[in-house]
Amino acid sequence: MLNFILVTTKHLKSGVLFHDEDDYRAAMNIVAICAFVTGVRVISFILMSNHVHFVLMGSEAEGRVFIDKFKTLYGKYYFLKYGVHEYLRHLAVDFREVRIEDESLPRSIAYVQMNCVAANLVPSAFLYPWGTGQSFFSALPLIGQRLHNFSRRKQYRILRTRMDLPQDYLLGESGYILPLSYVEVQFVEQLFGSPSRYSYFLNTSSKAKLRLDKSRAPSFPDHIAKGVLDCLVLSLFRAPSFSSLSSVDKVEVLRQLQRRLNLESKQLSRLSGIREEEIVQMLDTFS
Repeated sequence: MLNFILVTTKHLKSGVLFHDEDDYRAAMNIVAICAFVTGVRVISFILMSNHVHFVLMGSEAEGRVFIDKFKTLYGKYYFLKYGVHEYLRHLAVDFREVRIEDESLPRSIAYVQMNCVAANLVPSAFLYPWGTGQSFFSALPLIGQRLHNFSRRKQYRILRTRMDLPQDYLLGESGYILPLSYVEVQFVEQLFGSPSRYSYFLNTSSKAKLRLDKSRAPSFPDHIAKGVLDCLVLSLFRAPSFSSLSSVDKVEVLRQLQRRLNLESKQLSRLSGIREEEIVQMLDTFS
């Protein structure tokens, strides 16, 4: 009997895993590397700004090997770019066995795929690029070139690894290995059987029930909102960073972000590194 595991990292309440598209792009390539190195078969996954989800084929032990490898490789990337040591070392991870027989496997896949919709980042899971959202029953053409079309030097520059990855992997236009190169796409599509049944599971997942009113515009992703925060710090106070501001000036930046981008306190917390309770208190105190 095949074993499957849903792997979920703890949500970072203050701070984010991915600050910009380069971070997401690097993480997407790291997922491909982890799948190749560990031999663990990836069913579906999604990269959110402050947590990640994976559905993997295998045992909990195999899931631990996979996620530990991901944390190690992305942690090294994070240290080289931001100078923060062991950023992911203590990030807690939850493992839950899921099965085909009781439909917990297809429901877990749908749950993972719909995270971006529940967060109001996109109106459809098919439109989210950082994971397997575009991989299953997709009508969108995914354009890429085989790795063997690139020199080893260029592969290293793009993928940030000297590992000899399968040269038939597809490198997409966005600069990362397309998940369809290594994800069990055929297995997933056979599991659901048809696009309509797949859509049914997406639309009835627990994450679908959290979707906001469709009349509301999608929220701004963290990495875009962070860019606005940095611009406000510079334009309003000519300061080098948000952390260098006084409490009063921090509140002004947070209030501007809240008003301009309609951000909630949880997102303000992730962007600023200040606990959500303190954010609420600061905005109330200085209002």
